[in-house]
Amino acid sequence: MAAADAERRRIERDLHDGAQQRLVALAVKLRLARRLVDADLDQARGMLDELRDEVKDAVEELRNLAHGIYPPLLLDQGLAAALGSAAQRATIPTRVEAGPVGRYPADLEAAAYFCCLEALQNAMKHAGPEATAVVRAWEEGGTLRFSVSDDGAGFDPAARAGGTGFVNMADRLGAIGGNLRVDSTPGGGTTVVGVLPLAR
Repeated sequence: MAAADAERRRIERDLHDGAQQRLVALAVKLRLARRLVDADLDQARGMLDELRDEVKDAVEELRNLAHGIYPPLLLDQGLAAALGSAAQRATIPTRVEAGPVGRYPADLEAAAYFCCLEALQNAMKHAGPEATAVVRAWEEGGTLRFSVSDDGAGFDPAARAGGTGFVNMADRLGAIGGNLRVDSTPGGGTTVVGVLPLAR
């Protein structure tokens, strides 16, 4: 029963942190496309073509998660490639600085990837439309580290420390010996930093 419950929670987190990020981005882009219909029909058509492809990708990711498989790009090419793909789907300008990073055990790669997606999703939802983001991943002192920073609205961490997204990220990292830190100030942007031990 404990194993089944743990697996259910894992799938729930993967759906929340992975597929939901894609769907939130799609919803934002659909709103933009609706505005463009009246202003620039050709650009709206182009955006709708892109959205069609992104819907196919979201369906594929849901299918993979339903089979208990984490994202194929993460499996095939590793963390740097998977984060690069996530940045391309983001609705705010996002840069990835990943390196030098190699391949790691599947649970470490999945934890870092899904935490980065959750943090990036939070930035897209709360940082503001003019914000930009930077996703980093690197090795340091026997650990795999990652950060997601934005230059947006920021917030008071004491007021939102118990938010579902932060709890999910902290739980995911804590389950494999890692930890999470969130730095933010109102008007000063937000940085989420995760640390995972490589030797366990």
